[in-house]
Amino acid sequence: MHTALCDTLGIEHPIVGFTPSEHVAAAISRAGGLGVLGCVRFNDAEELDNVLTWMDKNTDGRPYGVDVVMPANVPTEGLPEDLNELIPAEHRVFVDRTLSELGVPPLSDDVAAGVGVLGWLHSIARSHVDVAMGHPIRLIANALGSPPVDVIEQAHRHGVSVAALAGKAEHALRHLDNGVDIVVAQGYEAGGHTGEIASMVLTPEVVGAVGDRAPVLAAGGIGSGAQMAAAMALGADGVWTGSCWLTTSEYTETVGESAMQRALLGASSSDTVRTRIYTGKPARLLKTRWTEAWAQPDAPEPLPMPLQNLLVSEAHQRIQAAGDPDVVSMPVGQIVGRLNDVRPVADVMAELLAGFDEALDRLGKLR
Repeated sequence: MHTALCDTLGIEHPIVGFTPSEHVAAAISRAGGLGVLGCVRFNDAEELDNVLTWMDKNTDGRPYGVDVVMPANVPTEGLPEDLNELIPAEHRVFVDRTLSELGVPPLSDDVAAGVGVLGWLHSIARSHVDVAMGHPIRLIANALGSPPVDVIEQAHRHGVSVAALAGKAEHALRHLDNGVDIVVAQGYEAGGHTGEIASMVLTPEVVGAVGDRAPVLAAGGIGSGAQMAAAMALGADGVWTGSCWLTTSEYTETVGESAMQRALLGASSSDTVRTRIYTGKPARLLKTRWTEAWAQPDAPEPLPMPLQNLLVSEAHQRIQAAGDPDVVSMPVGQIVGRLNDVRPVADVMAELLAGFDEALDRLGKLR
């Protein structure tokens, strides 16, 4: 399987894999795809720099990319220096009460409460870009649409392609007008931030709107070779995958044996929910007692980004420490129903490619 995207990114297979784990990202690149490391978890630029240095040494010279969370326009006037001042007291009361009702204990005395995932902040995202440009990355992707034009120009000066996610055809056209090189058509089925149009409808709409101006990656609901073949049949030049890497052994190497992976392995494709409780923008999460609590009539409305993530940051830390798979808070797509065991990245990649070939053979017999 080879498309023009392979030549653009210098990869063997048109499979892009997003992951918050450097071990998974490096393994995807070594297997012939493009591993894309999510940078939002890095609050410290030096930490990200160290991880990307590790990536440089562990990708066998294969290309890789990074993903940032950077809205094109950010209001700054009138905001306090400490954004926590904008979080209503009743929201904090609800979070504390809910954790208590779910049996999630406080952090132990020897564990300091985190300051939150500051990567959602525009200034931190810009520092991620600056650090990434000091490494031989091939792609920078933005999860919130087009990056600011000056960031796109910065990437192009370094010979780095820019990708942006689109939930509508009009978003894709706006990205191209801003200078984006690759459009990711992300359907409703996807994990994390997602729009309201399903992949089967969205992908051909975006392909039709974009034409030959840029390659299109299909995202959302892709975890098998047959689904990959379907995306290519709809006109995509490649696929953007994410959830299918969450139960790889390399991900376990990053986070250790976790309640999150146990929860994913036991979930069906109907066990997700699209909600704003994770970041303040609509995102698909694993359905658990935590998400159900936020859906109750007495729950407050989620706050806008980045305040919601600041609100729940310590809660997420406590939930992770508690190790209860019924309470975890984790972005994942509807493809979660296929995640039934823990396997190496290379095995997942091999299965995707074999399934793609099998799908083509089946279609060939229909002639």
